[in-house]
Amino acid sequence: MSPGTRAAVLSGRVLPELARVADLDPDLLLTDFGSAFAEDAFARRLAKAEVLFTGWGCPPLDADALERMPSLRAVVHAAGSVKSHVTPACWERGLLVSSAAAANALPVAEYTLAAILFANKRVLESAHAYGAARGPIDLLRRYPSIGNYRRTVGLVGASLIGRRVLELLRPFDLRVLVNDPYADPAELAALGAEAVPLDELLRRSDVVSLHAPALPETRHLLDASRLALMPDGATLVNTARGSLVDTAALTGELVSGRLHAVLDHTEPEVLPAVSPLYNLPNVLLTPHVAGSLGGELDRLAATAVDELERYALGLGFRHPVDPSRLGQSA
Repeated sequence: MSPGTRAAVLSGRVLPELARVADLDPDLLLTDFGSAFAEDAFARRLAKAEVLFTGWGCPPLDADALERMPSLRAVVHAAGSVKSHVTPACWERGLLVSSAAAANALPVAEYTLAAILFANKRVLESAHAYGAARGPIDLLRRYPSIGNYRRTVGLVGASLIGRRVLELLRPFDLRVLVNDPYADPAELAALGAEAVPLDELLRRSDVVSLHAPALPETRHLLDASRLALMPDGATLVNTARGSLVDTAALTGELVSGRLHAVLDHTEPEVLPAVSPLYNLPNVLLTPHVAGSLGGELDRLAATAVDELERYALGLGFRHPVDPSRLGQSA
């Protein structure tokens, strides 16, 4: 993992737990499987490694890297997606891989829930109006139809995060639609949601929340024609990936005021300084804060340590990564 990840994730509370379940060298941090790790000191340690404890910033575990680790049997990832470092060579080697994606899904789902409830309540827009007025505003006249009672929420993707959002929405008087080509409609119905085609979801939803993976087939899933299907005044929430949305088309809809948005991911990841989305009263733009941060990183680390302990006890991972499903996931 990167030095920054180590400092953030492997806190003083986590390292003792790691040392309890594994023979650990807490001062050894591998950030690059380049020539530096061909040195004798590193080579000996790598050759003995049975498990890699990884995080954000882990370099690719390609065939050359794995050659230096003949004893390696497993990778325990203290973060979400493993696609950036677990290569086909790992699966060919038969490595076991675990991810803390389920733990990282929790804060993202919580952020999404807040975004949905605030969007239907027009919190951002009314806050801007209140600030501009510097005094009383006529809420009943200005916002005659706001609120969350019997509103319709559309979730694009029944991923780990999407399903957690479904669970969090259940106590509220909301209709929930879901579009996911891999989800079982009966299972979604049991979770309180209705499975519908994407275009129907867009037409019917007051809030559309994206939880699909970034894949070639999902790039610009919401293009100009699909954004145009959303009702006037609807809100788009993106805590997934910016590439799911045509940024130029969305910008046009938001500048016009026809749609609202809560965007924790954009394409590009940091918008140009001249982008109007920074200052629009109908846009909440956040810098990728929905995922685990601060104290929430302890949950990721604790999940990974638990997985390492299960491995040490000869138990299967609770959160294994299935290579056959990577093409459908983030």
